[in-house]
Amino acid sequence: MMRAWILPMLLVLSGSAVAAGQIFLGSPRTAGALLLAFLTLAGVNSPLIFPRSISAPEAQRRSAVDGRPVVFWRPGCKYCIRLRIRLGRRARQLHWVNIWRDPAGAAAVRTANDGNETVPTVIVAGQPRTNPDPEWVRGQLSPSG
Repeated sequence: MMRAWILPMLLVLSGSAVAAGQIFLGSPRTAGALLLAFLTLAGVNSPLIFPRSISAPEAQRRSAVDGRPVVFWRPGCKYCIRLRIRLGRRARQLHWVNIWRDPAGAAAVRTANDGNETVPTVIVAGQPRTNPDPEWVRGQLSPSG
């Protein structure tokens, strides 16, 4: 759990230090803008923008029942962030597995990617797809969602 928050915490601390330096130099507006930029980066790289993660076995069980794709991801991955943002509200229809929190999820990703933990890896009907186009993923969802 802690590993997922290292980058966001570093961004918040760095932004705070930079902003404090700007305030010390007499530039409060610059300090505010920089702090806002760092906080935005921290938020985008945090687990908060992703739907609640579940375990790999639970995601696979749910996917077998409802046919929805399983997405294996990790915090800080720019391709995972791109996928999440481009899916918009439809991202909540997918089953998300954070490989940093779930060893079985990390093992599933390694199996699908020749031993590498390359994310995002999306599994649809038992077939893995590594770093798929967000439009392809959206096409795997039912039109009623």
